[in-house]
Amino acid sequence: MCQSYLRTELLLGKNAMQKLRSSRVAVFGLGGVGGYAVEALARCGIGALDLVDSDRFEPTNLNRQLHATNKTLGRYKTDVVAERIAEIDPSIRVKKHRLFYLPETEASFSFHEYDYIIDAIDTVTAKLSLVTQAKIAGVPIISSMGTGNKLNPSALEVADIYQTSVCPLAKVMRHELKKRGIESLKVVYSKEPPLPPPAAPCEDKRRQPPGSVSFVPSVAGLILAGEAIKDLVRGFDKL
Repeated sequence: MCQSYLRTELLLGKNAMQKLRSSRVAVFGLGGVGGYAVEALARCGIGALDLVDSDRFEPTNLNRQLHATNKTLGRYKTDVVAERIAEIDPSIRVKKHRLFYLPETEASFSFHEYDYIIDAIDTVTAKLSLVTQAKIAGVPIISSMGTGNKLNPSALEVADIYQTSVCPLAKVMRHELKKRGIESLKVVYSKEPPLPPPAAPCEDKRRQPPGSVSFVPSVAGLILAGEAIKDLVRGFDKL
């Protein structure tokens, strides 16, 4: 038993750990949600991780993104997160995709190579493309809905997209997925109504980014990772 994963194996069993070690998971988006998802996956012994993000860390990320520090500002997120994974477990195989995922870039990925996909991106068109491609490839996927303008992490739930309520992003996704004939999608979403910012620092409110804190997107990311781990090892008896 590898000492690094001793406590995990005591919970999941040897067969499950072997399954995780042989699994390849792609995480799309390495921000406030995706960064924590990657961290949890690496610490559970996933054998291979694909990291997808085009951004660099900037000062506005410091309040909520796990890998954002004053030392990493200006660096590409894929590079920083890959280094972090190597510090946790250098045997994890990491592939970096420094691009902004959109329908125009979906051809850059061989979705059938993944055992699981985590969607932690914000753009609706990108999310719809990612879900569609995962369904075509027959790969399990879980998507994060909106975590901006939220303060209550206990309001986060796991559900099928068609059982969601309150969340504005989930509403849009339900409508668009139904038009595309996609009958189900596992998501993490919040029933907390979005809170309007008390002050508007941006004059053009249409372009104002949502407010965010450290303790909501992080919890969403950990839930995403937890669901991925449980789905991957489902059916493996503990030894």
